[in-house]
Amino acid sequence: MRIQRRRIHLAAAAAAALALGLPAGQALAQGGYPSKTVLMIVPAAAGGTTDLAGRMAAQALAPVLGQSVVVDNKGGGNGAIAANLVKRAEPDGYTLLMQYSGYHVISPHLVKARSWEQSDFAPVANVLSAPQIIVARAELPVKTLAELVSYAKAHPGKLNYASSGNGSLQHVTGAMLEQQAGVKMVHVPYKGTGPALQDLLGGQVDLTFGTAPPFMPHVQSGKLRVLAVTGKQRLPSLPNVPTTAEAGYPGVNATSWFAVFAPKATPQPVIDKLTADLKKVVEDPAFRKKAEEQGATADYMNPQQLGAMVKTEYANWAQVVKSSRIEAE
Repeated sequence: MRIQRRRIHLAAAAAAALALGLPAGQALAQGGYPSKTVLMIVPAAAGGTTDLAGRMAAQALAPVLGQSVVVDNKGGGNGAIAANLVKRAEPDGYTLLMQYSGYHVISPHLVKARSWEQSDFAPVANVLSAPQIIVARAELPVKTLAELVSYAKAHPGKLNYASSGNGSLQHVTGAMLEQQAGVKMVHVPYKGTGPALQDLLGGQVDLTFGTAPPFMPHVQSGKLRVLAVTGKQRLPSLPNVPTTAEAGYPGVNATSWFAVFAPKATPQPVIDKLTADLKKVVEDPAFRKKAEEQGATADYMNPQQLGAMVKTEYANWAQVVKSSRIEAE
């Protein structure tokens, strides 16, 4: 039935193309795309930065496209559940993936039997970038990264840290800190930052590594304490929090990015329209301001730039995973 519907849809586009003297993909983009709701699939539970990126992009993109953009959270499987849904979707621009860098360039080095490849997707645009922060529950008797390391050394194996899943950037960042500081902590994977945050607030875990947006309200209320920022510079929203380099661990450097991808066979004119519209969204001052307030950066990249970054980061993180001896648990 799906194949039949797809043939009918493409046949209609082809007919329109012939009538206008245009290629089918161009007719689809110019003659009617989008003509219905666009689905933005997020590979994580609600509450994390991937979810925030998806919702910020969807909300701002809808009026530009002239159609609703609906976010659908499909967490789990190191992003595989969401990736496979988009991989198998009609390549017509109506199903998109708001991808998280940890799932796209780190998890593939840890999952032996992958159900998707990076080549299954067409890059559309990068939307947000954000460094990780090291954040602990307020009751933990540490106020700085140095104190955290000292506490971990005095209590080997007692500290545990949450992540959004095995192979996520949070997982890798924690492993990098363990390696460089010579400490041992227990890794507790979750199906997204949202569930990990809830257990951190509830005291079930001691700390986590993640992008700032979902943690900011709880940092401001005093329920959580930020120990360091893993980027090269301090965050404007956390000006008094030092970087890991300033704290003595320059090798603990990790920044997440959040980008839109489409199924690989999506017509180029549709990709071009989505890219152009997302550029308008990301470069809008209101979008940039909202991102900065959340501890992130509005960071537009076109498909070529995004594709090049994916190749570079894929190779770089392969070395980090290998040297850190990270394994999928």
